[in-house]
Amino acid sequence: MSRKGIVSFAGNPLSLLGKEVKVGDKAVDFSVLDANLNEVKLSDALGQTVIISVAPSLDTSVCAAQTRRFNEEAAKLKDTAVYCISVDLPFALGRFCSTEGIENVKTLSDHKDLDFGMKYGYIVEELRLLARGIVVIGKDGIVKHLEVVPEMTNHPDYDKALAIAKQ
Repeated sequence: MSRKGIVSFAGNPLSLLGKEVKVGDKAVDFSVLDANLNEVKLSDALGQTVIISVAPSLDTSVCAAQTRRFNEEAAKLKDTAVYCISVDLPFALGRFCSTEGIENVKTLSDHKDLDFGMKYGYIVEELRLLARGIVVIGKDGIVKHLEVVPEMTNHPDYDKALAIAKQ
């Protein structure tokens, strides 16, 4: 399914691919890779609140700032797993984390299968990147918050997502 004009890059409308998830839906399990090519699933964090920070590429300033922000916030959160997902190669994620001192979030790659992107509707068809956004999943496995940032060069609403995650 393709949804045109949900997001844009520098004012140019783009299409999103994948299932459109809504607040209140049961979170669907997905599989991504960590920097060491190990499979990580949403179900690995069963029983915890999960914040998924979705970014096009950690090699951009907004994505890097988004990941640093969640790394700082993750240190303050209890019973919460924070996943930062992009389509960057796992090796690039490892390099980014080591140079930026990212230790409190799991940076994960959806490059191989686009499993997360397709199941949550974040694939930007024209770029084969993920749209910027945030998903918060409660301990009960229900989607509590979902944001797809309309202009990919803008930041998501960190405060709103964090407030919902702390409830």
